[in-house]
Amino acid sequence: MTVSELSQLADEIRPYITDVVSRTGGHLSSNLGVVELTIALHYVFNAPEDKIVWDVGHQCYTHKILTERREKFETLRQDGGISGFPSRKESPYDVFDTGHASNSISIAVGLAEAKKKAHNTNKIIAVIGDGSLTGGMAFEALSSSLLTIIYTFLQMCAK
Repeated sequence: MTVSELSQLADEIRPYITDVVSRTGGHLSSNLGVVELTIALHYVFNAPEDKIVWDVGHQCYTHKILTERREKFETLRQDGGISGFPSRKESPYDVFDTGHASNSISIAVGLAEAKKKAHNTNKIIAVIGDGSLTGGMAFEALSSSLLTIIYTFLQMCAK
């Protein structure tokens, strides 16, 4: 799609989310706030090979719409319908059944370690909001990631 078409897609997704959530309930503002971000992630990265990890999952509706669940989106949070959060049972595009806030970076770090051991070249992306960044798990994961980067850099310099 062209950038103009992507912009038009965003303009079509917002009222669709609003309409469905007005009937089914769900998280409206967090989803409306990440429409362009989600479109950009799916435009740049190659999911499901590249892994997009949603923190908490309150903002995954556009992701669901873009990943083969547009028709099922009408059943959001309904008995027998699709989940309001990422669900591995629902789609290979959902990497992790989200739980508590602040865990996406930790999950992404773990996936990156597994990726290294398996010699995969796929990308790992953590989507985390400002509210979740205040959690201790996020800080621990960032600290772990920074230490890994520093260690790798020092190993490269020593060669």
